[in-house]
Amino acid sequence: MTLPSIENTGWRDRLKHMEIPISIKNDKFLLFCLNKIISGERINLSEGLKLYNTQSLPALCALANLIKKSRFSNNIFFNENLHVNTTNKCVLACRFCAFRKGPRHSDAYELSIEEFIHRIKPYSNTIDEIHSVGGLHPQWTVDHYSELYAKIKEVFPHIHVKSLTAVEIKHISSRSGISVLETLKILKNSGLNSIPGGGAEILVDSVRDRICRGKENTSEYLEIHGLAHSLGIPSNCTMLFGTVETVEERLIHLDKLRIQQDKSSGFQCFVPYPFLPDKTRLPEAQLATTCEIVRIIAVSRLMLDNIPHIKAYRMNIGDHVTSLCINSGADDIDGTVGHEEIMHEAGSKTRLDYDKKQLSKIIISSGQKPVKRNSIYSKFEEYTEINNKSIKIPISY
Repeated sequence: MTLPSIENTGWRDRLKHMEIPISIKNDKFLLFCLNKIISGERINLSEGLKLYNTQSLPALCALANLIKKSRFSNNIFFNENLHVNTTNKCVLACRFCAFRKGPRHSDAYELSIEEFIHRIKPYSNTIDEIHSVGGLHPQWTVDHYSELYAKIKEVFPHIHVKSLTAVEIKHISSRSGISVLETLKILKNSGLNSIPGGGAEILVDSVRDRICRGKENTSEYLEIHGLAHSLGIPSNCTMLFGTVETVEERLIHLDKLRIQQDKSSGFQCFVPYPFLPDKTRLPEAQLATTCEIVRIIAVSRLMLDNIPHIKAYRMNIGDHVTSLCINSGADDIDGTVGHEEIMHEAGSKTRLDYDKKQLSKIIISSGQKPVKRNSIYSKFEEYTEINNKSIKIPISY
């Protein structure tokens, strides 16, 4: 089964007729890149590196924002979701991970299905997505996850289940003694709707060997997502940057994602996020600056021509940097979240108690329009408030 294209149509034609900011007109290379994108050509790796290293960051951001506006106008997307992590027990010990605990650690936990359902109940009238990932549990097989998803759908049939990273799927497959494809088929039939895309880190195996030895390799990450796409399961894709990788390796990562997207067309959103260093075993990490975060967002928008959505992951980068990124090519900030452990164990201080009104304030204060979406970007409602009452205006692409 091939997923229908989720790329909004006609954006290159709209781009042809948009007013070009002076900062772009005055930069021959940026203007060259703009014309290349309009003509349907792809920014190559050497051009991507030159874009990343440009001295004119405002002009780079203006170009990325122009591309974003050609696709989605001034709309910035969010959803109402809840994060629930299944377990922090993990058979691996990735050097960058502050969330993982050994099975005998005093802080190790595993949620029963009943506990998982209990976590959802207080939010069930407001959310329409559950986002769930966790460690590689030493005992759980596909039967556990199948039972969990079926129970979620039984109790909360309106909630979209977005769950499992590629390495979790690989681990579940191995524990269950069945293929990855068969594992995905069982999970889909049980209620899995989409895959969040975490665990990509940097899709260069020499980097992976240094920061997450034992996880799936680059080709396995891409293959698992491709298999999901073949079954009609859409996914996101991610990048963890600011550990030990070079800028060139970040761009190789982007190129591998768009090549996979050419093949399987199931990536709906790219989510880059910087490494947060608290409580990890990676003292040599370079750590990304705010400028680097903004540059990654902008270059991602310019290089990932076939992945429609770029997310400024507020839960990782905070409100201030998010507001910069949604004027630099990003069109999404994730959702209400409600509860989050992985980023906060690693040092995130982003507040967890925001509702759609507060998310909208971030977007509006940045000169953009808040739009509530569903999990697969197929339903949209403009969110606004008049006289302290929320007004929903359906829109379409």
